[in-house]
Amino acid sequence: MAPTRPSPSQFGASNFSTSQAGGLSNFGSQGSSAAHDHIAFIGGGNMASAIIGGLVKKGVPANHIVVIEPWAEARAKLLADFAITAHDMPGPALDQARTVVWAVKPQMFKDAALQTRFHTKNALHLSVAAGIRSDSIAHWLGTERVVRAMPNTPALIGKGMTALFARPAVSDPDRKLVEKVLSATGETLWVGEEVQLDTVTALSGSGPAYVFLFIEAMTQAGADMGLSRDQAHKLAVGTFVGASALARQSKEPPEILRQRVTSKGGTTHAAITSMEQDGIKNIIMRAVHAAKHRARELGDEFGD
Repeated sequence: MAPTRPSPSQFGASNFSTSQAGGLSNFGSQGSSAAHDHIAFIGGGNMASAIIGGLVKKGVPANHIVVIEPWAEARAKLLADFAITAHDMPGPALDQARTVVWAVKPQMFKDAALQTRFHTKNALHLSVAAGIRSDSIAHWLGTERVVRAMPNTPALIGKGMTALFARPAVSDPDRKLVEKVLSATGETLWVGEEVQLDTVTALSGSGPAYVFLFIEAMTQAGADMGLSRDQAHKLAVGTFVGASALARQSKEPPEILRQRVTSKGGTTHAAITSMEQDGIKNIIMRAVHAAKHRARELGDEFGD
């Protein structure tokens, strides 16, 4: 029988001590067991695993990483992939954690935070939970040292784009620590206003799905026109990889790059004209605005 998912309350309040504040200046030191080498994850799903994988590759010992994860399947995967023994609820294993990464679903955040707040007040907190605002996080955890992150799924292969917002109490060393923790997942970008994270969520957080939808449509079109699905998929994916690399390296804006491959009367011109007649730009922009609106709703729905 498949294990059932515990409720958020099963994070459970435990008897464990509070650690001192500070950075992970010796992060990755194999020989040290100092408290500042330890990092805790509340939630052990895909995004947490991406960060953990990067830390392990950098030489952080598995026994310096603590994970609290209610799902038995996820705990088993962490053990198999990284030799990390995860716990189903908070306990003494969190004693030495100087940084806590919150990788729980928005609807679980408050209950989990309220049951760990007295044991993690002096830690630096990094949240990758969508929509939950830092005011709520700081209130639930009883600390102002909170950084919000909006990653995306390419972080799973080290090609992510993560936007970050720090509350005023977060120091420059704290910021550097966050960058170090996330460095193996891809690039980071700090924003100055938290409200901008709703836009980031809509643009880069949800953005990979938009790309996958284009790849899906291009693959289907290629298959409909006589290619095998594997051939069409390889061509579609390769086109996005190459075009993205060109856009990254070029000093010219995407409008110019598009125009350079759109000769009037040619095949690309026929395709672009068809898209413009269908209002493709407006469709995409409306979709991004819808995602931003939902990001704001999540903060209202699950925050305080």
